[in-house]
Amino acid sequence: MDNKLLQRINELAAKKKAEGLTPDEQAEQKKLYKIYLGEIRAQFDNTLDNVSVKEKDGSVVPFKDAYKKKK
Repeated sequence: MDNKLLQRINELAAKKKAEGLTPDEQAEQKKLYKIYLGEIRAQFDNTLDNVSVKEKDGSVVPFKDAYKKKK
């Protein structure tokens, strides 16, 4: 994750709390949050790709396959 992205998000959050944001800054903040959340979701998805579940019958299946089966 880009440190500049996080730094700018934090700057805008502090400014919003202290004095408020201009409409342009609000739009920038919304765009940056969208990018940030996309990266977090991708990391979480990658984590789930590496998780396995042991079934009652002793077999081990990837989490995503186990979750689909139980739906």
